Amino acid sequence: MSDNKHSNHVILATHNNLRYERSLPIQWGAKDPLKRGPVVASITDPKSRNAIGTHSGSYTVYRALSIASGQFASQHRPDLQNTESPVKIGPFPQWHDPKKIVSLDPWGLDPQTNFGPLYKKGYDIRPTIAVTQAHLQIPEIHDALRAGRLKPDGKIVKENMDIFVTKVAIDPVWYLPGIAEKLKVEEGELRRILFQETGGMYPELITRPDLKVMLPPIGSSTAYIFGNAKDLANPKVELTCRVHDECNGSDVFGSDICTCRPYLMYGIEDAARTAQRGGVGIIVYYRKEGRALGEVTKFLVYNARKRQKGGDTAANYFLRTECVAGVEDARFQEFMPDCLHLFGIQKIHNLHSMSNMKYDAIVGSGIKVVNRISIPAELIPADAQVEMEAKKAAGYFTPEKKKSKQALKKVKGRNIAE
Repeated sequence: MSDNKHSNHVILATHNNLRYERSLPIQWGAKDPLKRGPVVASITDPKSRNAIGTHSGSYTVYRALSIASGQFASQHRPDLQNTESPVKIGPFPQWHDPKKIVSLDPWGLDPQTNFGPLYKKGYDIRPTIAVTQAHLQIPEIHDALRAGRLKPDGKIVKENMDIFVTKVAIDPVWYLPGIAEKLKVEEGELRRILFQETGGMYPELITRPDLKVMLPPIGSSTAYIFGNAKDLANPKVELTCRVHDECNGSDVFGSDICTCRPYLMYGIEDAARTAQRGGVGIIVYYRKEGRALGEVTKFLVYNARKRQKGGDTAANYFLRTECVAGVEDARFQEFMPDCLHLFGIQKIHNLHSMSNMKYDAIVGSGIKVVNRISIPAELIPADAQVEMEAKKAAGYFTPEKKKSKQALKKVKGRNIAE
């Protein structure tokens, strides 16, 4: 069992006149990391904290349980020796624009390097971005190789059919004034709603307006880079991109009611193919399960769709989501391009997405999109035709002709017992 000598003394940081002598100011958008200031959200030294929340996002509760059980030392500080990124990423001009990046901290990559002098002074500054390299072993890629759509090159696609990638894990770090501006609300209103809708989880949202940065207790994002990572920032190098929102049932378990895994796998295939011909590919995976409504809500909607009068038809695809969840889609895509700006992306030559929300957010953030790529018809599962035709009819991007209202009623999925 780990040494777990944690104090029973609770320090409240909920008074607007409270200032800590060791806390560091944050100047979001400053070019020099030391002038920008690190995000200090660890709890080993409460007097140094300058952010709301703490590290590890949705895993903070698991950490608390581990500490409570005596398995985790509450005062542990990570040894960051040899943890630095194996590839160079940034800095890019987007890092210095307080309006370009508001939902992550680019200087959270290798902070032991960016804030070396502050580490020596004893500040517990934790990484919020980590980079590593790996091989992917994917059945659909094996199928693409056997079909001749991909060929081994020994560098991107190995002879054993593995794909070599650079992986980037990105924890959320919210600059609240920038988040509010993206939402087109006052910062105070944003803070109030965040406080209320999380059951009062973070009183500092209300009582500490001087704290402008928050680490929300939500899931992280992950980027998979195919080819040379530095080429992502070069608009002259062909770039293939898929921005993908999590769908556990399809992505992991292969559920055929939606096109999520096929779209993701085809994006990976095309990203690898682009890298093989001298370009670069990137897949960014966001934790927004079920249109940010959650998996429980999503499964309830599935049941309602398949039990409704007339069955699961493309004509009524969106209706049941609104009835169960109260909204068709809870995602707010204006933060999504932040991960692209992290890599200095200015131009996407091939964007794998039929979502206009995603396209509009990317283009609206200043990134040029040349081509939009649809999933090949032969990769769409039969039961997912309901989703696909409903999205086309609703105005999602497609080069194909939309079906009439009458035709949509005939596009029907399996019933719930099948």
